Order: sequence, then structure tokens, then C-alpha cells
Amino acid sequence: MGDRSGVVGPGAGASAHGAGLRRRRRRRWARFGAGAVGVVVVGAGVVGWVVYTLLDGNITPDEAAAAELARYESERPTSLVRDARNILLIGSDSRSGDGNDAYGRDSGTERSDTTILLHLAAGRRSATAVSIPRDLMVDVPDCRRRNGTRTEPVFAMFNQAFQTGGSACTIRTVEKLTGIRIDHHVVVDFSGFKEMVEAIDGVQVCLKEPIHDKAARLWLPAGRVTLDGEQALGYVRARKSLGDGSDTDRMERQQRFLGALVNKVRSNDVLLNPAKLYPVLDAATSSLTTDPDLASLRGLYALVRGLRDIPTERVQFLTVPRESYANNANRDQLVEPEAEKLFERLRRDAPVSIAQKAAGKAVGKAAQGSVGSGRNSTPAESYDYGAHRSPSPPAPTFSGNTAAEDVCA
Repeated sequence: MGDRSGVVGPGAGASAHGAGLRRRRRRRWARFGAGAVGVVVVGAGVVGWVVYTLLDGNITPDEAAAAELARYESERPTSLVRDARNILLIGSDSRSGDGNDAYGRDSGTERSDTTILLHLAAGRRSATAVSIPRDLMVDVPDCRRRNGTRTEPVFAMFNQAFQTGGSACTIRTVEKLTGIRIDHHVVVDFSGFKEMVEAIDGVQVCLKEPIHDKAARLWLPAGRVTLDGEQALGYVRARKSLGDGSDTDRMERQQRFLGALVNKVRSNDVLLNPAKLYPVLDAATSSLTTDPDLASLRGLYALVRGLRDIPTERVQFLTVPRESYANNANRDQLVEPEAEKLFERLRRDAPVSIAQKAAGKAVGKAAQGSVGSGRNSTPAESYDYGAHRSPSPPAPTFSGNTAAEDVCA
């Protein structure tokens, strides 16, 4: 009995051998699977690194502007609110660069067709974009020309600052005009603007009547129209064939277009679709010249990561309060004290309230940046003076629009 109890039958041995073989196969498949996953992960990492490197290398750092601004650091305003950011967006009409020569011969000078001061509130609770007219009469400081010589201070049209001394001169002019510290700047040219619009498959606008403008390269029907890159560029630049032909009308058109652009980029169809997101990032980065701190994907991401959470009704567009210049009706001057009220609120990072202008309202002092305290005003803030709190006066309301407004309404 004892001897037989220690004997293992042939069936049991075969079973044990089969189980061992299966375990060895499972281990081989596990090692193969782990290796395959590793290859996929490494491959994805390599692809991700290549994509990051390509996009990161697209951005041109504006080292010359950084050096010039450092030279005048002691004259520049200080930031009053931590985490609030002010970015100067400059649309250049340069004919140099790929694709830009189609808009005329390069005269050797660049002008700022569009300049927008973008204020991002602390905590990214709102974004306010303020257009600065190119014909606004301002004090332009002494600036360094591209050839290294220097200019004398001059009272001139605003866009002369960029034409004379590029982005650094424009930034110093804006800071002297507003008392607002410019934290970052971005310059985009014709080609970059077009590529950005193309990357998101166009932007929809509404036209009250057909457009036939040879100079702006626009032949469009009335009604809802989705503009491609070339059409969008003509639409935001045209003056003579659209509206009343004024720069005021053009800036308002640019602001509404930017509102529609914000909505399109924020849509899930773009942000959640890698096949569409990469071309957007590629177009956006390749068209930019920025201050060195922004000239990387990491820098841009750090700036915009909170923007996606800003409600579209808090993405606001307006123009500095201004009127016709007393000595030349074709030029502009600031309306005071309204302009200073706006600049002061931006400096303090106080809420800026926007009221939409009535349709067909005449362009004038009130329409170009009026200030009031109507129903649309932001609730009054309170200030703490020792042990006592007293309400501030009602916040002023400026005429403009928001990204939430339907451009086709």
C-alpha cells in the first residue's frame, strides 16, 4: 500500500507537463506583449517628440525687441496685479516671407495694420481685447530703427511706431499711452493669418449684401458665408467696399470676426480632433514672432491653458474711446476721461463691462467707446478702507461685443 501510494500514473505526468508548457507559452506571450507595448510607447514618444520639436521650432523669438525693451526697463510701467497678463497682438502688413509677396511689392517697411491689446484677467475669469486705431495720434518715443540708428520722439499716427522701430517701439508707445505693462507680444503676418483660418476649415460670417471688391479679392454672396483663408484676409482688411469705408467700421468687423474665430477654435470639432488640432497648432506656431518667453510650445501653453474655461460672454472686444482729431478729420484722438477710465480698469484688473451698440447707430464719440452706467454695468466693487467698506461708483460700460454674440443675428 505504501509503495503504490508514492507512484504517479502516466496520465498525471502528462497533465503536469502540459500545464508547464502552457505556463511557458503564457510567459513568452506576456514578454512579447510587453515588448510590443514598449515599442508602441517608445514609437509614440518618438513621434510626440518629433511633433513637439517641429512645432516648437516654428516660433520665431523676437530677441531684438527683448534687448530694446530691457534698455528702457526703468521707464516701463510695473504690473499691479499678479497673474493678470497683457499681450499686444500686432498684425503686420509685411510683404516679405512665403506667400506675402502676392499682396504687393516689399517696400522695405512694415506697418501694423491691426494692433490689439489683449488683457487676460487674473484667474482667467475674462479676456478683453482692445483695438488701437492705426490713425490714432500719439506720442511715439525715440526708437531704434532696423538699421541701428535712432529716431527722435514725435507726435504722429500710432502705426508709425511699428513702421519705424518694430514691435519694441510699438510696445513702448502703447505703454506710454495707457500706463499698462505689456507682458508679452505676438506678431502675425498675412500668410500666417490665412493659414490659421484654413486650418480650422474657415470661419462663418453674415453679409447683408454681396461683396465685389477686386482690391480685397472678395466676390461673395449675401447671407451666411464660410470664409476661407484668402477671403478672411480680404474681409478683415477691406475698407472701401464694406460698411462706411472708415477704419472704425473695419475694426468692428475685425472684432466680430475674431469672436467667430474664438468660437470655432474652441469647438469640440477642433480641440478634440487630433487630425484638425495639429494643423491648427502648426499654422498658429509657424506664423508667430513672439517675445522669447512665449517662443515655445511650453510658453504658449502656460499662457493659454486657462483660456478654454473662459465663457464666451466674457471674451470681449472693444475699441479705445476716441474721436476725430481736432486738426485733421482723417486722424483720431482719445476721448478723455473715458479712455483713461478704461486704461485704469485694465491696470487694476477691474471688470470691464461691454454693451452692444444698437444696429445702425451713427459712428461718433458715443459709438466709438462710450462710457455709461446702464443695466449692463458690472456690479459695483467694494474697497476696504481700514475697518470700513464703501462701494465704488457704478462700473463704466463700454460699447463693444462679445464672442458669445451671433455674428449672423
